[in-house]
Amino acid sequence: MTPAINLLKQSGIAHTVLSYHHDAAAESYGGEAVQQLGLDPAQVFKTLLATTETHELLVAIVLVSGTLDLKALAAAAGCRKCGMANAEAAQRATGYLVGGISPLGQKKKHRTFLDASAQALPTVHVSAGRRGLEVALAPADLLQLTGGCYAAIGKAR
Repeated sequence: MTPAINLLKQSGIAHTVLSYHHDAAAESYGGEAVQQLGLDPAQVFKTLLATTETHELLVAIVLVSGTLDLKALAAAAGCRKCGMANAEAAQRATGYLVGGISPLGQKKKHRTFLDASAQALPTVHVSAGRRGLEVALAPADLLQLTGGCYAAIGKAR
């Protein structure tokens, strides 16, 4: 079990764990999850870490088919600007490997922002903490467990 799944079990929140064989040659971790599990891409989200000008790490959860709007994230976080965190910092702060970073059960608590598009969905899929492992849960439950909020931070590719 991953820390994300353990957190879900301890909290008693309804969720479904889905797994697939991860292909190390896959171009996109999220895209691979969509394809391997036959999921609706409008319900599959990726977890990204960004850093502010004061070096605060932020968790941004956006659709796998889109990209993170760093200006919108900065506005939502109330800072001047954001940039993507480097992989080593993201892994160190979350306890997860890139491609398997879950917004749940991270080593340290970070301010978390879920793209506003998730508000209209009954269920979202996010990484369960390992490449090849996804978890489905209600977006409100995801925000409850992360202490996060909705923000219009995603944009189409």
